Amino acid sequence: MALLESPISQVLELENYIDGFWEPSVGEVRDVVNPATMQPIARVPLSTPGELNQAVQAAQRAFYDWRRTPPLARARCLLRLRDLMEQHFEELSRVQTLEHGKTIDESRGETRRGIEMVEVAAGIPSLMMGRNLEDIASGIDEFLIRQPLGVFGIIGPYNFPFMVPLWFAPFAVATGNTIIVKPSSEDPISQVKIAELAEEAGFPDGVWNVVHGGRDVVGAMLDHKDIKGICFVGSTPVAKEVIYPRCGATGKRVIAQGGAKNFALVMPDADLPRTVAACMNSFFGNAGQRCLANANLVVVGEGLTPAEHQAFYEEIARLFTEAASNITLGNGLDETVQMGPLRDPGKKQGVARRIADAVAGGAELLLDGREFATVGECAPDAFLGPTVLGRVTPDMAVAQEEVFGPVAALMMAASLDEAIAMIHANPFGNAASIFTGNGGWARKFRYDVECGNIGINVGIAAPMAFFPFSGMKDSFFGDLHGQGEDAIRFFTESKVVIERWF
Repeated sequence: MALLESPISQVLELENYIDGFWEPSVGEVRDVVNPATMQPIARVPLSTPGELNQAVQAAQRAFYDWRRTPPLARARCLLRLRDLMEQHFEELSRVQTLEHGKTIDESRGETRRGIEMVEVAAGIPSLMMGRNLEDIASGIDEFLIRQPLGVFGIIGPYNFPFMVPLWFAPFAVATGNTIIVKPSSEDPISQVKIAELAEEAGFPDGVWNVVHGGRDVVGAMLDHKDIKGICFVGSTPVAKEVIYPRCGATGKRVIAQGGAKNFALVMPDADLPRTVAACMNSFFGNAGQRCLANANLVVVGEGLTPAEHQAFYEEIARLFTEAASNITLGNGLDETVQMGPLRDPGKKQGVARRIADAVAGGAELLLDGREFATVGECAPDAFLGPTVLGRVTPDMAVAQEEVFGPVAALMMAASLDEAIAMIHANPFGNAASIFTGNGGWARKFRYDVECGNIGINVGIAAPMAFFPFSGMKDSFFGDLHGQGEDAIRFFTESKVVIERWF
């Protein structure tokens, strides 16, 4: 076992970062626990609405000068932040593993994705350009300019504590806005580290703020008159029933990304070894706690007889189950480990109940993740192994509802049309993948499927930083998405000027 050194040697006392100062909160304090060992690594405050208001006032004051800072100067701050992230790459990655539980390779990938967001946002002198046209009428010219709006709130999820707030934060500050980041109270250390680096990179006081907290802080962000917009990633019930309507009621811009139930289709001509290998990371990476994780594997019998379709399904079930059973569980700081724990024991128990319900409802238990072994010394409280359920039908709850854990549901569809109909019958529309060598099938899938992120022979359809992170149906509420050009438009207002000179 090659266990990497921990970057946290003693329990951290986390503070809010407001107006360039680290300040202790007056709110209740909770432990942040490493789910692999169940040992506390930090203490995080649940701040008060009053402290959130202090951060908003600081960000509002900073906005006046920051919006007048030339885009090149703002870009240089981002480039310095990028360089500091590179210098601290390994430390940032290990912090993620400690506070979340994911493997170190997964954390390194998350760090790299976050850095790419900063790099793309640093191109703001070009990205923020407007457009113009002379002589729209005789002697009259018209042009469009993009201007920042003010203070934005960013509410981060627990599953990607480092990367997801960076879908928004670099683009917000690049365009001249100021921000308040509210990390998940379950794993907030990554955002503290980013704020420390932002301070070192030279962002002026009040431009980049961090306020820890729970529902009270979120509610205060949603209601605060001086917050112009909210960026949220989390569950669909919260996105749909809380974030989206309350932003509408207060006139805020909103990006509210919700849950998912992603399908992966395996066609008869698929390269099965490569398909199964891609599915292992897709279904079980990050312990299944990923909004782009595939959850339903649909074996499609297009062009096959019923007997051939059955044989095809059984072959995939065997290969898939065998590969899943070989995934190594343990402390994510161990370089040999392929899957870490879920974020906390409560989440493990919730997923275990879903497995039991699925089996009681008629699913075939091909691999039971409730029985597992870990390498090295680990506390078992939050661990759950890969689980494979066979003979799942579209009407089962496990096929319809988000599990958010390492559970794969194997299903059958007689045709590509039937498989696509399964996807459309599901309320979510975050991502879907197809594995095939047939360009016609692939094009039909890409063209017809109502999901925001489409994978063709790709298990995790994760957009790069210069493309939007899309989503449809109950997976997304809003008009513009995070990342890329969508983010630039979200964080700016288009002002049109029509001018004539005599």
